[in-house]
Order: sequence, then structure tokens, then C-alpha cells
Amino acid sequence: MNYPQIERLIGIVATLRGENGCKWDREQTHKSLRPNMIEEAYEAVDAIDDNNISNLREELGDVLLQVVLHAQIAKDNGEFDIEDVAKELSDKLVHRHPHVFGSTKVSSTQEILDNWDKLKKEEKTYRKSILDGISKSQSALMSAQKISKKVVKVGFEWDSVESLKDCIKSEYKEFEEAIKSGDKELMEDEMGDIFFATVNLARWYKIDAEQALLRANKKFTKRFRKMEEIAQKPLEEYSYDEFNDLWKQAKLLV
Repeated sequence: MNYPQIERLIGIVATLRGENGCKWDREQTHKSLRPNMIEEAYEAVDAIDDNNISNLREELGDVLLQVVLHAQIAKDNGEFDIEDVAKELSDKLVHRHPHVFGSTKVSSTQEILDNWDKLKKEEKTYRKSILDGISKSQSALMSAQKISKKVVKVGFEWDSVESLKDCIKSEYKEFEEAIKSGDKELMEDEMGDIFFATVNLARWYKIDAEQALLRANKKFTKRFRKMEEIAQKPLEEYSYDEFNDLWKQAKLLV
């Protein structure tokens, strides 16, 4: 296979980072580009959620630029280059798909996932805890999901969904007690426990908590914008009951 545009992109980034290139590009480091990596990834996810294929193509390009830029910075520092990145990824994909590139037989997607986890564990022998390797940079909600899924794999799980629901109710009671104490730090701890238990309830029903919250955010935003649109006076002048009526109207429209 021949990918001239990939080679062209690598060459452009090398030129931008070169002696006679762009001052801004030359000044960048892995650390300075960190926010860009996160932002571009989220913008690609937005395009996926909006089912905007042309925008997705552009956003994937921006994500790819971040990969090539980081690889070029590493090359400039004498650490590794884009070929090393591609080789390591290729080797990993081949190793973790023995049912495709080897003689392993599988009969279900779950077997593929189980093999993936087993092979990943074999590769990363330096990890001592099952919780090692969880990203510290992802959202707290995503971290909670990841932590929960990992510990469940070794059997650390509620014995039933009812006991999990009871746990959530118990956490609410503890939060109420924390409110009475007036201790803000304790209140924060107990609220965190409510969130964590609720994420586990989502996991139990195979619901992605991050996606569920994103859907709720989007739904609320649409309805609030509709409230702004149909309001007959400035929102600041609305009473509680008037807001309630306006919200109900907006829910019927979007």
C-alpha cells in the first residue's frame, strides 16, 4: 500500500519544526500541546455524536496532526519517531489479535475481549495492581467507570442490583447526615460516594455513564435554549412557578 498524503503530512510537520520553519511550531513541547490533544479528541467525538461525516474527516485530521507533531518533537529530541510509534502499535495489534494473525480459535466477542485483557496483562508485567494504568487525565466520571470495570473482573461486585440500589440509598442518607454537620469536606466525600455508586448502577445495566451524562447535558441545553426562545420577558424576572411552566412548555417542543 502507498500513502503519499501521510508521507506528505510528516514532511510538512518536519519542515514546520525545522530550522527555517514556523516559530510557533518550533517552540512547542509535549507539555504545551497537551490541551490541544484533549481538545481535538473531544471535537472529533462531537462530530461522531452529530453524525457529521465531513466534519469528522476534518477533526480526525486535527487529531492526526497532534500525533505527528508529538512524534516529530520526540524525533527532534532523539527519543523516537513516527515509525517507532507505528511499529509499536502494529506489533501490539498483531499480538492482541491471535484469532486473526495466529491460530487461536474464538467463538464470541467476549472471548476476544478476555484474550485481549490476558495478553495485555502479559505485556505489562510491571503493573502490580489491577488498577495500574488507569489514566489520571480523563474525566472523573470515566475514571469511576474504568475503576469499577477493572475490580469487577476479579469478582469485587455487589451480589445483586438490589443491594447496589440499597447502597445508593445509604449513600444519600450519609450525605444528608453530612449536610447536618455543616462539614463541607465531608459533604464532598459523601457526594462523591453517591456519584461512584451511581456510576456502578449504570455499569450494571451496561449503560455508559459518560454518554448518559452527555445526553442529559445536551437534552437540558436544548430545552433551556427553547425556554429562552419562547420566554415572554427576561428570564431574570421569572418566578419559580413561572419557570416551572416555561420548562414544561419547552419539554413539549424539544
